[in-house]
Amino acid sequence: MDSILKPLYIAVSWVIIKIHDLLSPIFGSSSGVTWSLSIIGLVIIIRIILIPLFVKQIKSQRALTALQPHMKEIQKKYKDDRQKQSEEMMKLYKEHKTNPLASCFPILAQAPIFFALFTVLNGIGKNPPVRHGVFTQEDVVNAAQAKFFGAPISQTFLSSDISTVKFVTILLIAFMSLTTFTTQRQLMTKGMPKMDSSNNMMLQQQKIMLYAFPVIFAITGVNFPIGVLIYWSTTNLWTWGQQFYVIKRNPTPGSPAYEELHKKRNKKSGIVEEASGDVQIEDENKGQRQQPKNNKNKKKKKK
Repeated sequence: MDSILKPLYIAVSWVIIKIHDLLSPIFGSSSGVTWSLSIIGLVIIIRIILIPLFVKQIKSQRALTALQPHMKEIQKKYKDDRQKQSEEMMKLYKEHKTNPLASCFPILAQAPIFFALFTVLNGIGKNPPVRHGVFTQEDVVNAAQAKFFGAPISQTFLSSDISTVKFVTILLIAFMSLTTFTTQRQLMTKGMPKMDSSNNMMLQQQKIMLYAFPVIFAITGVNFPIGVLIYWSTTNLWTWGQQFYVIKRNPTPGSPAYEELHKKRNKKSGIVEEASGDVQIEDENKGQRQQPKNNKNKKKKKK
């Protein structure tokens, strides 16, 4: 297994070391700030590389949203035949060139990198430390001394007796859970069109993710080094910000965010939407005081 992932160990450790070398003259080679920013820098580089996958994810989610009426028809028509229902669903996805698993692509793409980082940092925390990738013995010693808010970045909640490690781990897990929850809730309340929740598979899936992921983080987070939790927290924050930008600037048609954006644009253009749904152009002179007409000429004629 190590031989298969060796190229990833090299890539992950190389990126961290390069960022570390740039920051060492400023903060010091064994500083927790240097090593923490190196891990955050790794996240930023990876997420920039994954932007095309994120775009594909958004397109796939919107395509699936548009296909909801057709999916409901198939479910209703073949409700007693699961196999036929599955076949028709696959045919529908193929016809419209979409994939329901596309939303998982960014997570799946990061999984090997995440595991490689876990192995590299976990090796540093062992006694004696184990080197992976391009790390030298000096790098391992410096990384072992590095601390994040007083907690060594190579320590885990379960393997350490240091109270600071446990406290920082709990804070990071809480932050990860919060950002995951708010990201999913933001998508459900603003980023998705209003649908019948009792019949909508996508909405049900989002609800499961809304409550399940924070629990998963809480259970699994105690096994990861603090450095890995920094990586995870940073990528969660990036995901939240990225989704916030998309919902605000390019929302899904039919979603509450889409309606809100159009109302703002219509207001700027001078278009008013009435309760009945009719659209009227605002009168530019509306609200202006009308000047009284001059009746002098009429009085002269009477004389």
